[in-house]
Amino acid sequence: MSFTTVKKELIKLDKTKLIALMGDLYKKHKNVQEYLDHFANPDEKGLFEKYKERVIEAFFPVRGWDYDLRKGKQAIADFRKLGPSPRKLADLMLVYVETGVEFTNQFGDINETSYSSLESVYHQTLKLLKKEGQLPKFEKRLRKVLTDTSDMGWGFHDTLCDYFFEYFGEA
Repeated sequence: MSFTTVKKELIKLDKTKLIALMGDLYKKHKNVQEYLDHFANPDEKGLFEKYKERVIEAFFPVRGWDYDLRKGKQAIADFRKLGPSPRKLADLMLVYVETGVEFTNQFGDINETSYSSLESVYHQTLKLLKKEGQLPKFEKRLRKVLTDTSDMGWGFHDTLCDYFFEYFGEA
């Protein structure tokens, strides 16, 4: 079913029934609850901190030892759906990369797939920051990632350097 079909039905509802429907969705679906909470009280900083914790937890779980990159990337995707500012989204994406690098420095080399995931998010972060004119504000952190990866395997450091210099030029 398309949204056009749903929209036609929603238009038929009076305000009271529409509010009741929204209330029902709010109670039954956590993602709707979070979205509407953010809509009613946009606390981007608090929301960012919550998702930052989820990203860090993906690498350093409170219980257990296994890191789970999917959880970290899902936290970014969920945060993106809430409509944060591009700067906060880029910040969270960079937290993902920084935390992955910290994890690798603490526990040793990870697999190539994990490195590829971190490279991809680093590159997406650079693209977003360039589009939004925010590259200079993040340059120090982006460079630190390069410094912190200099001894890592699988060509990880080289790929990150290629991406960095693509956006900042040889310096």
